[in-house]
Amino acid sequence: MEIMTAKGLLERYGLTPVINVSGTMTSLGASRVVPEAIEAGAEIQSHFVAIDDLQARAGQVIARLTGAEAGFVTACSAAGISLGVAGCMTGTNLGRIERLPDTEGLKNEVVVPAGHLVNYGAPIDQAVRITGARVVPLGTAAMVETFHLDDRINERTAAAFFVVSHHVVQEGQIPLSDFLAICKARGVPAILDMASEYDLRGPIEQGADLVIYSSHKFLGGPTGGIVAGRKDLVRAAYLQNRGLGRHMKVGKEGIAGTMAALEAWERRDHAAARATELEYVRYWADALTGVAGLRLETHRDWTGNPIDRLKITVVPEEAGLYAWELADRLAAGTPSVRVRDDLIEHGFFFLDPCNLAAGEEKVVAERIVEELTRAAKRKDGLAYTLSERKRRRIDAAISWPD
Repeated sequence: MEIMTAKGLLERYGLTPVINVSGTMTSLGASRVVPEAIEAGAEIQSHFVAIDDLQARAGQVIARLTGAEAGFVTACSAAGISLGVAGCMTGTNLGRIERLPDTEGLKNEVVVPAGHLVNYGAPIDQAVRITGARVVPLGTAAMVETFHLDDRINERTAAAFFVVSHHVVQEGQIPLSDFLAICKARGVPAILDMASEYDLRGPIEQGADLVIYSSHKFLGGPTGGIVAGRKDLVRAAYLQNRGLGRHMKVGKEGIAGTMAALEAWERRDHAAARATELEYVRYWADALTGVAGLRLETHRDWTGNPIDRLKITVVPEEAGLYAWELADRLAAGTPSVRVRDDLIEHGFFFLDPCNLAAGEEKVVAERIVEELTRAAKRKDGLAYTLSERKRRRIDAAISWPD
């Protein structure tokens, strides 16, 4: 039987090819899966295996790379959050596990900095609430002090939750080190969401009790999540597969693929990968310098990941387009060029190099120039506001799949 290429599959199903300069976004498939993960997932598909045994082997790989006592693979990082919270409430009591989301009589409060209650495609607090836990916000969005955390921990506190992400409010937050120190002093498990982060060892070394990673973002694995940390809490989280975790199960191919992706990450030449990505950013800066209506700036990753992006500010009066119109026109073409536009209300977007294939950087620059040139000729820009754009997107979501 002929093996279908990626291009052939897209053509067969009428799907538009995408050049991803947005980053590791779930809505675009997150990342290119590394060959090792593809091979491992394909190989195990034709075999039967005891999933508990496979997960135990995965835990050994996770422990080696993160420094944790134990770990396992789940359906995604959002699932990992839910399972971790559930485990902190139930421990290994199977009756309590089956009873969730009924938390009567259990410690069921989870304290979270208010500025971390973000939307990553869904409200992050929902991943906590579906377990039956109650979210207790700390402080206000842009002002969370250590006394807020210390004050809200009480006899009902099951866990404390901290998010490391570009989505969270960056100013006025409790430093992670202080957050972990207070949790340790008060005997409260600290759960850390590191879904999109490079640093596999730092969080455990700093004292996090449970850390959640995505296996399909920077690791380049299949869709999945990684739960790592204290063995007792990992065990309690894993046992949720006998309860609400059943609805979040991961297949054998996801577990094997994640193991392979972790091992590939261990062998990866990170310096060479970073050098290639920096070349893409420099190419864009050179190619787009002097283009009317654009202001360029190289921007380092918010959370300290070793990645630079090109920040493109669009001056509407010069470009003849709002930033969101340029982003939408890039996305509407073939190939569809998807920029990082989560802060576009400020009049800028980013070009992220982490998922590019060689040669795609040139297509991206060419498309930007083409769209600006076309807008200048047709004078058809400045046609809709950001509010109108948001309404269109909501309408499109509600009318799916039409």
